[in-house]
Amino acid sequence: MARYTGADCRKCRRAKMKLYLKGAKCDSPKCPIEIRPYPPGQHGRGRSKDSEYLLQLREKQKAKQMYGIFERQFRSYYDEANRKKGKTGDNLLRILERRLDNVVYRAGFAKSRDMGRQLVRHGHFLVNGRKVDIPSFRVSESDIVEVRPSSIDLTPFVVARAEAGEREIPAWLEMIPSKMRILIHSVPSRQQIDSQLQEQLIVELYSK
Repeated sequence: MARYTGADCRKCRRAKMKLYLKGAKCDSPKCPIEIRPYPPGQHGRGRSKDSEYLLQLREKQKAKQMYGIFERQFRSYYDEANRKKGKTGDNLLRILERRLDNVVYRAGFAKSRDMGRQLVRHGHFLVNGRKVDIPSFRVSESDIVEVRPSSIDLTPFVVARAEAGEREIPAWLEMIPSKMRILIHSVPSRQQIDSQLQEQLIVELYSK
């Protein structure tokens, strides 16, 4: 299966917004999109007006890159969201936000979703007392996510505990630094998801 091996910051420049793929670097003056806020390539600054299709495609690419998902899985998520009651775009974002690697990132245990995915794959987390090492695992209301006792003194978690409170945590989550625990209070509503994605453009693209 093909995997992108280029610079993550090129993705942000192509999307014309920060996708927060590099953790602390994204908030620093060294972030490439702060220095060169235009798409990469020799024609990046002189590109003509974007077409409707390009805007829709770019929005889908943003979502895939932001959450670290390949096309087949993303399409599967969309089909599932389309079958559910309510707005398809809102349903899609709820599915993406409930991924375990995203929850770990949102709670402040990881600097980026990529780091969160790595921590989950290495088996550092328990969900309701059971080890889970699948980044796409979907949390539910009332679930409890916590760092395994054997991993709690590892550097990433020591740093996360020391920096607790510095990052704003969504209302549907609660982090307990003393126990390195995340409480899932509810399924997120669209208002609680601070993503800058325009999910309606993704729905329009797949509806064609």
